[in-house]
Amino acid sequence: MVPRYTRPAMAAIWAPENRYRIWFEIEALACEAMAQYGGVPAEAARVVREKGDAAMAAFSQADLDRIDEIEAETRHDVIAFLTWLAEKIGPESRFVHLGMTSSDVLDTCLSVQLVQATDMLLADLDAVLEALKRRAFEHKYTLTIGRSHAIHAEPTSFGLKLAGHYAEFARNRERLVRARAEIATCAISGAVGTYAHVDPRVETFVAEKLGLEPEGVSTQVIPRDRHAAYFCTLAVIASGIERLAIEVRHLQRSEVREAEEFFHPGQKGSSAMPHKRNPVLSENLTGLARLVRAHVIPALENVALWHERDISHSSVERNICPDGTIGLDFALARLAGMMDKLVVYPDRMLANLESLGGVVHSGEVLLALARAGILREDAYRIVQRNAMATWTRLGEPDGRTFRENLDADPEVAGRVPAEVLDAAMNSDAHLGALDHSFTRVFGEAGPARG
Repeated sequence: MVPRYTRPAMAAIWAPENRYRIWFEIEALACEAMAQYGGVPAEAARVVREKGDAAMAAFSQADLDRIDEIEAETRHDVIAFLTWLAEKIGPESRFVHLGMTSSDVLDTCLSVQLVQATDMLLADLDAVLEALKRRAFEHKYTLTIGRSHAIHAEPTSFGLKLAGHYAEFARNRERLVRARAEIATCAISGAVGTYAHVDPRVETFVAEKLGLEPEGVSTQVIPRDRHAAYFCTLAVIASGIERLAIEVRHLQRSEVREAEEFFHPGQKGSSAMPHKRNPVLSENLTGLARLVRAHVIPALENVALWHERDISHSSVERNICPDGTIGLDFALARLAGMMDKLVVYPDRMLANLESLGGVVHSGEVLLALARAGILREDAYRIVQRNAMATWTRLGEPDGRTFRENLDADPEVAGRVPAEVLDAAMNSDAHLGALDHSFTRVFGEAGPARG
């Protein structure tokens, strides 16, 4: 991911320094386990740990350059690291990597990195949830128009709209927790995964120390269905980001103007048009969501490796693992900030709600006519006729509101009391179940309406 969309803490997880620290930790733990279960002298394991820890603590650019220099000759990254480590440890290095294969280190390390990245993503999701909850309760009773097919439908609450997005991100958090558990897997099983040269207890020891679970059958590599499921989860989260971003983009349209991204002092919207206030954050989030979702197909195609292993997945994961987690981390942080500072215009929402002359109350009027004894089919015909008469004459001198057309309709006048129509056209009636919905989503209804 380019630096523009990279936050340092997430980038550090994928930096070579962190990768090599994890590689050493895997090797040192395996060495310690072998000392415990036989095969490595305890003193050798102690030396490996002490000298290796010292080398990693002093790790610098010179060490990176040395590893790269070795790899340029060996054309093998793990061997290059092990050679560098042997230079630091000395003769006891002969006990490092005993019975192990490169994938034991690479795949277990990737699991650790993905767990580290996931913990950061979970914190990001918590920030999004916190912002959405606060704004949902703030606007619990803020009337706005609900839209279907982008057309005015019926009144709703802006807080309820936000509660719906909160519920989606809460589900996404649960999905990510499950994905974390599935990806937190360790493999120290040796060539083709038979444990022929390494005691299975070594794998269990290393897994426990790293907070992982041993892979059932590693076949030399951890099966990539786990990774595919992980990236599918990231993609679902990205789609939730885009759904909320699109809502903000629509609400900020000049014709709508119900909400907009915070416009910072000194911010410029256009190099040519000084008046512009563009939804740049939500548009950016839409683009980032596309990038995160784009990693799903390569991850799925990585599942089908040849026999016990090949490395066709390696080049893919060197790209999608950092880019996917870095991109989603940035997007979630941006979304949390955007929603925290979102500027909401309740008066404009109310004006838009009533801008069609009251026809958005047609559904409740339909029910009122039916309750008054009019057959539903007849009631629908009556309500639609008056709604269309209102809609088609909006803004014209002789245009009438929906209520005026209903009052003038002989099939309504005298059959439905005025107070019944008043109640049917009261937008507050659509807020009656908010406590139920909020309690279901947040576990609490919040303060009563002021």
